[in-house]
Amino acid sequence: MLLDGIFVIVRGKFIGPEKPGPWANLFYKLNVNVFKLGPLFITFGLLWLMWVYSIWANQPRAYIPGMLVCILSLWYLPIGTIFSIIIIAVLLFAKQRVGL
Repeated sequence: MLLDGIFVIVRGKFIGPEKPGPWANLFYKLNVNVFKLGPLFITFGLLWLMWVYSIWANQPRAYIPGMLVCILSLWYLPIGTIFSIIIIAVLLFAKQRVGL
């Protein structure tokens, strides 16, 4: 998401096909120009990277931010939704295993 956000700001289009994915339909219905969402993508990309770093650094408070980032990324069909659901399931499983 970080790279896609930077790319859309610099090039005016997203990485990949000319037409954005299914997630864009949500924004079209809200009359939002999806090609102006670069800062949103950069923000989400940075949030994901900060969360991954907190997991890598073994920070005990990484569970709640991870769940929040996943829930907030569910709109990003299909990739963000799939990754978010998988990570939510892993976090819930890990919470039960270690008692987070």
